[in-house]
Amino acid sequence: MDKFFIQGGIPLKGEVIVSGSKNAALPILCSSILAEGPCTYTNVPKLLDITTIGKLLGTMGMKVSRTAADTIEIDPTGLSSKEAPYDLVKSMRASILVLGPLLAKYGEAKVSLPGGCAIGVRPVDLHLKALAKMGADINLSHGFVMASINGRLKGTTIVFDNTTVGGTENILMAAALADGVTVIQGAAMEPEVVDLANALNAMGARIQGVGESTVTIEGVKELDGIRYRVIPDRIETGTLLVAGAITKGDIVLRGHTTDHVVAVIEKLSEMGVSIEHLPDGGLRVDGRGDLKPVQIETVPYPGFPTDMQAQIMALACVANGTSRITENIFENRFMHVPELVRLGGCLEEVGNTVIVQGVEQFQGASVMATDLRASASLVLAALNAKGYSEVRRIYHLDRGYEALDQKLTKLGAFVRREKGEL
Repeated sequence: MDKFFIQGGIPLKGEVIVSGSKNAALPILCSSILAEGPCTYTNVPKLLDITTIGKLLGTMGMKVSRTAADTIEIDPTGLSSKEAPYDLVKSMRASILVLGPLLAKYGEAKVSLPGGCAIGVRPVDLHLKALAKMGADINLSHGFVMASINGRLKGTTIVFDNTTVGGTENILMAAALADGVTVIQGAAMEPEVVDLANALNAMGARIQGVGESTVTIEGVKELDGIRYRVIPDRIETGTLLVAGAITKGDIVLRGHTTDHVVAVIEKLSEMGVSIEHLPDGGLRVDGRGDLKPVQIETVPYPGFPTDMQAQIMALACVANGTSRITENIFENRFMHVPELVRLGGCLEEVGNTVIVQGVEQFQGASVMATDLRASASLVLAALNAKGYSEVRRIYHLDRGYEALDQKLTKLGAFVRREKGEL
């Protein structure tokens, strides 16, 4: 099992290109189930989760191939199985996103209940209730969701009392081929949801209100194959911005979408990090100033993202003063706190808030990643630390960051990937 060996205290310098968004690519790849012809997707990162969803679609009979470094081609015309087996679904919650399109296109689906990062309960009941309201017969049996519909799904009004990104995505895909008009109230507004809707519209879907809390989908009878470019990864963008700040570096990001990280940029600016929008579209982060403490609460987009909570916490650990970081989206998402303490951070959990007392610098230590974003926070802390650090179980990191060690090395960091024990 791979681990990172990191020498800290080196300011990052240079330019780095942000990869495509994993969280946008996954539902978009699933949406190819709906197409009548081949689909080509570009700016798709090389990640474990992307490979897993490709294998899942392949087990259904679809032809999936990576034809270039950032390009995946999918031919859905050979789909023969409507089952998503446990062996593939267990490691990735996004696999539930095949449920909506399978039901809409083929009238049946058998999908294993999903697994993924251990950051608390993320139930799929909102997905299932919405599909049932559209006329689907839903049963849970032996760890599987068994779903069927006699004819086509029916358009209806669906109200999400709690914001659900996956639920919104599943219903967008299901409603695209439904009979009639579907209205989603309380829809998630994340850029990844917007990207999926844009991809569906490019296929011939009729979706209005994208990026708003109320979305209207007029069902059509079929969707075409497409060529589509996935948006940049806003969480990688934010993570790299923090990397520049926490190492007191001076780096420029390319290939990002600034509008998607406004909340992160605002908080970094509050902390005294200099962020400059360059005339050529680049984003320059200068972390050589003094860091100030910060108050943060995670909320759905366009607020501060839960997926940046761990990274900003690492930065707050080396700010001058006391910060408070509150997690409102997921329970049990503070598993990085004791690991940051091992690196010399001063943190205290109080309910769903962590109080962070800034220290001058992290100290090198051996730590263990527990989930995707926690692993990123430990790498960031290790980049700042005095001495050497070992970050174990980075397979979590590899699920969501494309070649992060190579990108950091290009910026001057000392990051070596090694084989390690469990």
